[in-house]
Order: sequence, then C-alpha cells, then structure tokens
Amino acid sequence: MSLRRFGILCGMLAPLLWLSLIGVAGALRPDFDHVMHYISELGERGSSTEIMMRYAAFEFTGLLYLCFAAALLATFRDGGLSMVAAGLIGLDGLGRMGAGVFPCDPGCGGLSSSQALHHLFATLGFLSGILAAIAWGIAFRRHAGLRSLSGYSVGAGILALIFLVLMSWSRNPVHAPGLFEHLASGVLSLWLLTFAVRLMRTPEAG
Repeated sequence: MSLRRFGILCGMLAPLLWLSLIGVAGALRPDFDHVMHYISELGERGSSTEIMMRYAAFEFTGLLYLCFAAALLATFRDGGLSMVAAGLIGLDGLGRMGAGVFPCDPGCGGLSSSQALHHLFATLGFLSGILAAIAWGIAFRRHAGLRSLSGYSVGAGILALIFLVLMSWSRNPVHAPGLFEHLASGVLSLWLLTFAVRLMRTPEAG
C-alpha cells in the first residue's frame, strides 16, 4: 500500500471513528444529553469516558487528520490554494490533539488552564475545519475529477459555521448548544469522509 493511499484511508477512518466514539461514549453516560451537553463533556476530567474520548476520539483522530493532510500534499502538487487547504486540515488535526491533551473541567465551564487550552484548541480545530471545507470547495474547481464536490464543500463549511454561531449565541431562542455543536461536527465529518472516498477513486491530481 502506498503512503498516499494509506493517508487517504486515514481520512476515511477519522470521521467514522469520531462519530462512532461520540455515540458509544454517549451511550455509556446516561447523564449525557446530546442536545444540551457539549461533545467535550464526554472527555471531561474525571468522567467515566474521559480516557476513551481524550485518547481515541480527540488525539487519535487528530493524528489521522494529519496523515490525511500529508496525503493531500502528496496528491495536489499545484501549490497555492491546495497547499493552504491541506494545511488547514492539518491544523484541524492539531486542534483535536490539543483538545485531547488538555481536557475540559467537569461541565466544561471551569476556569483552569486546562479548560482554557481545551477551548483554544477546540476552537482552532473547528475553525480550521470550516475554512478547509470552503478552501477545498474553491480548489476543487481546478480538478475535473473533484469539481462536482465544489458547491457541496463550500456549503458544508458555511452550514457548519452557522451551526457554531447558533451554538454560541447566548440569545438563541432554541437553547440546544449540544445539538448545534453535534450538527456542526457531523456536517464537517461527513464532508471529510465524502472527500476522502472520492479521492480514493480519483487518480493523482498533480
């Protein structure tokens, strides 16, 4: 198996593993509400699902994102926007890994340094993922085999951003921060999976 193919497989596995672990961890925590609670609360310090979420969901999937980003750099050798877009996926991976290294406090509302760093890295990951989807949507226009994903990619990035704004909006009449975060993460995860699957079927873009 080539390193490029391995990296693309990492891009396929990462979103599947991420969403599966959220589902499993949520099922193991009867007190967890996907509508009201943040995903990070599944990995909060001292919780029964802390180890699973910190090391498997955040850190390992973050590493898979880095491998996928490396495969993208090897596949798209036209420089410029493709390089930036691949780098954004790598930043998403680093953000995930950092969020795993520094778990949030119980309830993800504390004032510890770990809580602050977790929030910083999680924000970096989300924003990088959103920008990556939009940037790749623009870059896809240059590649015939992926051009059909252009509109979908830009739309996924914008939709995820809307969900994050709704999650953070203190006056949102629909008080469901966990739901909006889950939707944002789900949209970006589905986009990455779709991208990786299509790329596996597409010759090297050059």
